[in-house]
Amino acid sequence: MKTIKRFFALLTGLIIVSGFTTFQKPTETETIDSLIDNWHKAAAEGNYANYFGLMADNFIFLGTDPAERWDKVAFGAFCKPYFDQGKGWDFRKIERHIEISKDGKTAWFDEKINTWMKDCRGSGVLVKTGKDWKLVQYNLAVLIENDKIQDFIKLREAK
Repeated sequence: MKTIKRFFALLTGLIIVSGFTTFQKPTETETIDSLIDNWHKAAAEGNYANYFGLMADNFIFLGTDPAERWDKVAFGAFCKPYFDQGKGWDFRKIERHIEISKDGKTAWFDEKINTWMKDCRGSGVLVKTGKDWKLVQYNLAVLIENDKIQDFIKLREAK
């Protein structure tokens, strides 16, 4: 009988412990990773409010065109007509690396993403205000293999 009681006590303990581990609060890295995923999802859905809601007021978007350096207001004006038609862009994470400052108030990341332009790299900076993280900068770059760079340079020089 003692063996059965010990078995059920052990089983109950395992259930309680596994219950606690199942509902652990996400780490800051997981929170940031989810935020970036949701930001990309909002763009894919053309969800203006969610997309721009994850940006700080001083947000900057650096696009692939050399002339693209958008502040939040200008970027919003550019995106709104597309988002209003449900036409955003679908950036899908291939891999992402996130770092957080020692004081826990700044984070930066780089990611390899699949886009309509094939594989690209995005990098960004986030700041923590209160309990919330906000994007302050995102830089999108097209990836070009080193052995193809000379052909790319020729394309850039052709006008």
